[in-house]
Formats: sequence, C-alpha cells, structure tokens
Amino acid sequence: MHADPIDQARCLVHSRFPDALSVVLAGSTATGRATASSDLDLAVLIEDGGVTYRETIRFEERVVELFVHTPIGLLELFAADVAARRAVLQNMYASGFVLVDSQGAAGRARALAEADLREGPPPLEPEAVDTKRYGLTDALDDLGDAGDPIERLAVAGYVVNAAAELLCDHHHAWIGGGKWLPRRLLEADPERGAALLDGHHHLCGSGDPAALIGAASEVLDLVGGPLREGYRRAWHGINESVSAARRVHG
Repeated sequence: MHADPIDQARCLVHSRFPDALSVVLAGSTATGRATASSDLDLAVLIEDGGVTYRETIRFEERVVELFVHTPIGLLELFAADVAARRAVLQNMYASGFVLVDSQGAAGRARALAEADLREGPPPLEPEAVDTKRYGLTDALDDLGDAGDPIERLAVAGYVVNAAAELLCDHHHAWIGGGKWLPRRLLEADPERGAALLDGHHHLCGSGDPAALIGAASEVLDLVGGPLREGYRRAWHGINESVSAARRVHG
C-alpha cells in the first residue's frame, strides 16, 4: 500500500479525473484520523454534461469512495443533504483537503457548503417531533421491561438513535449516522450527548438500562416530555404508484 494516502489520492485523480474542476480529499485522511486501512473519500467536481454518481473502487490496494458530481448535481446533493439534516457532502467540502482547484471551483463549492453548515438543518415539524417523542417513550417502556438481553440491546440502539435525533433537533444541530452519530451528538450537546453514549455503553457491558433510561428521559423532558395517551397521527397521503394508477384508470 502507498505510504502516503494524500500522494495516493493525487495519483488516482491524475489517472482517472485529469479534467476535474475540483477534487477534495475528505474523511479521516483529511482530518488526521486515518489508519493504515482507512479508505479515501474523494469529492470530485466535473463539467456539466457528465454524470453525477457515487462509486466504490479499489486503487493500489486501498478502498476509495468516489463522490462525483457536476455543478448542477452538487447543488442537488447539497439540497438533499440539508433535507436529510445530515450535511454529509457539505462537511466533506468544508473540512476536506483540496487536491485540485481549477479557476476557484473548489473554493466556490466550499463557500456554498460552509453557508449551509452555518444555516443549520431545517427543524423537524411539530408532528414529526411528537412522533419521535411517542416512539422514544414507548421504547423506554420496553427497555425497562425487557427481560431478554438480545431484545434489550436492540431496543437500546433505537433509544440512542431516537434520543440523539431529538437532542440534535432541539439544538438546531446536524445529525449523523454510524460513527458520525456520537461525533455529531457530542458537538450538539457535550453533556447530555455523553450521558446518552455512556448509558448505552454501560448497558452493553452490564445489561443495566438505568443510566440510558435516565439520559434519554432527560432528552424527552427538553422536547415536551413523554408522550403516550393523547398521541394522534394523521395520514397525509397515499403511495405515488397507487395515485398514478388511479389517474390512469379513472
């Protein structure tokens, strides 16, 4: 494997994307967290008329995640990431290491990314908050009653994710998945985020759910408290394919 992942990324870009408008190396390699087996995350901006896609390849024995997009595709992906409240691509551009910058393209993309990050994610609609409150309340009841250790672990995972989403929304903060969930959670609320993560870690080791229940209950109190009786969710639409069929068949 190439000794220097940045040099390796440059070699890949030179051979595969010689005409790229910009290329940004993101992820652990750009932030100094890379290990010998870390993959390379590359955001590649190409000319309009090309294809926007994501692809995983292997280059010189290293896994590479390619995020390739046209200028129009980049705007669409930024909008999708904002709607999902995750800002994955924005973080890549904002914190990544620039490998290629043709006529300021990387700088312009980074400016757009940073603007989105400063603005923050859209807030959850009140109905969505209530639905998540209800689901977390129900899960905490299950967690307290769960006798089966496998079921307890499964419910605990749901509790952490649901509480994290509510806590991040409360702070108008971006959320994350996988390894980014604890990172985003601690950025949003170092104290309560750590309590959730520590509670989950303690449960996984000991089987005792008390600390996690306490931490998640504190999050619930921030956003309106537990929700059981009185919860009601209206159905606002039907499946698009059913709707299309009805239009066709009158």
